[in-house]
Amino acid sequence: MEGIIVLTTEDFDYNLPEELIAQTPLKERDASRLLTLNHTTGAMEDKHFYDIIDYLNPGDAVVMNDTRVMPARLYGVKADTGAHMEVLLLTNIEGDKWETLMKPARKAPVGTKVTFGDGLLVATVLEELDHGGRIVEFSYSGIFMEVLEQLGETPLPPYIKEKLDDPEMYQTVYAREVGSAAAPTAGLHWTKELLDKAQAKGVKLVYLTLHVGLGTFRPVSEDNIEDHKMHSEFYRLTEEAAAELTAVKANGGRIIATGTTSIRTLETIGTKFNGEIKADSGWTDIFIKPGYKWQVVDAFITNFHLPKSTLVMLVAAFTGRENILNAYQHAIDERYRFFSFGDAMYIY
Repeated sequence: MEGIIVLTTEDFDYNLPEELIAQTPLKERDASRLLTLNHTTGAMEDKHFYDIIDYLNPGDAVVMNDTRVMPARLYGVKADTGAHMEVLLLTNIEGDKWETLMKPARKAPVGTKVTFGDGLLVATVLEELDHGGRIVEFSYSGIFMEVLEQLGETPLPPYIKEKLDDPEMYQTVYAREVGSAAAPTAGLHWTKELLDKAQAKGVKLVYLTLHVGLGTFRPVSEDNIEDHKMHSEFYRLTEEAAAELTAVKANGGRIIATGTTSIRTLETIGTKFNGEIKADSGWTDIFIKPGYKWQVVDAFITNFHLPKSTLVMLVAAFTGRENILNAYQHAIDERYRFFSFGDAMYIY
């Protein structure tokens, strides 16, 4: 059909020098740099995250994802051969059944049993999925999350090669709902003091929950982005939070999302309820890409994302592809730090 531009995965590529991938978090969370971007004009300013306060108005709402990263990486052995196995928990399907990633997956056919901590925890493979995915069922004594705390470790993204001195630095200061395989990293820049300052200015602080799976970070393998299938993630927005956000909108305030996970939750609900914000929970596989009609979010804070990822596409849906790629090039030229422990953007 004439006139329709089909975007390809290559349209969201950019060249990132490897040394700009942040390996460790800054000691002062809010001392990271902040690149502000006006989504209509493309105008940019170089700031620090603590300057975010100057961009928030009384009556606005800052929305944050209060999910907490699980110690989701487990190292165990196959019960029959003693071969070493690595299991990464992704999503709780129901009861003790989980979607996981296993390494080496080829050694884990259906029926395989993997034991952890001298048998404190046992995983039985029920089903094989693509890309090393396995549905497993765990057996254990006691409370699962307590067993996991004892045996698991916090998973860091594969591009971070350094060990983390303090695992809490990969949690937001407001993390409380355990269930993520990765941190909602835009929120890592907030400090309790900065949130107090925002509140004192008359900004509403509103929390929702989306448990981050690894599907968000998987590279897009299809050339045509329309062919990419998103993974599902569980989300929840309470009655109280929905009422607060509805009131903010009604009073002319802006809804400012912290991170793409908050965006995905709010826009899932907005799409479902024709622009209204209602209490809701469930599974979302929303894929926000250029051409998407925004329902709820007016501005947002986000980190710098991987080339060719669905997250770059999401941001481009708000700013336009050219604006975001220009901003990324500016960040590279100015030696910003990229990805999970890197610097932030404020896009309005």
